[in-house]
Amino acid sequence: MRTPTPADLDARITELEIKLGFMDDLVESLNDQVARQQQLIDLLKAEVLRLNDQVQDSGTPTFRSLRDELPPHY
Repeated sequence: MRTPTPADLDARITELEIKLGFMDDLVESLNDQVARQQQLIDLLKAEVLRLNDQVQDSGTPTFRSLRDELPPHY
């Protein structure tokens, strides 16, 4: 096995620095995406809670059988 020359080491370091730069960009992009998804999840959770409260306040049962309802023509 031959000993790496300084030029070989420089090339490897440069390649690693380039890869690290791309990985930093990727991590930042993924972090932004996760933050946007968390905001959307928070909005959806709030909407589900609001709708649940609305159903509870309406006084109607949360489950109704279609057999209990008459069709419109009756």
